[in-house]
Amino acid sequence: MSTDGPAPKDEPSGVDLARVALRAAKEAARARGDAAQQKKQARRGGLRSGARADGRDPMALGSAINRLITERGWETPAAVGGVMGRWPEIVGEDLAKHCVPQRYDEDERVLVVQCDSTAWATQLRHLAPALVARLNEDLGHGTVRLIKVLNPGGPARRYGPLRAPGSTGPGDTYG
Repeated sequence: MSTDGPAPKDEPSGVDLARVALRAAKEAARARGDAAQQKKQARRGGLRSGARADGRDPMALGSAINRLITERGWETPAAVGGVMGRWPEIVGEDLAKHCVPQRYDEDERVLVVQCDSTAWATQLRHLAPALVARLNEDLGHGTVRLIKVLNPGGPARRYGPLRAPGSTGPGDTYG
């Protein structure tokens, strides 16, 4: 017989041998991987994804906001903003109805408060030292150095036939 002819049908050819070898290698790798995965799970104490925690993981909204405030250095303005939200609790309902905090100047450490009448502005000026002490207890020593009290703005100036030129308006009740 000649060896140059086709191979008998019962012996696998080169492609078939490659397929068998590839299948055996895959099964061996799967068996090694399963054993390694079981060891990792046993060490960790349960099922977990393979990913590790990093800065991109989801977090609670409150934690994210606190992290942002800390990273940006907004602790003091955020604390003062909280005080402005609790203004009626801090100064009392009567005063809060007539005097509203407008803004906080962080550089000067001044809280600016607008009053709706000169009488309430005078009352707030008398209470300002005690109020500064109370705010500093709540926010930390030296956070608020001064409370600047603004008088009411008064009505808009209108020009027309009944207005005297150069008049400043009713100044006795607005300032």
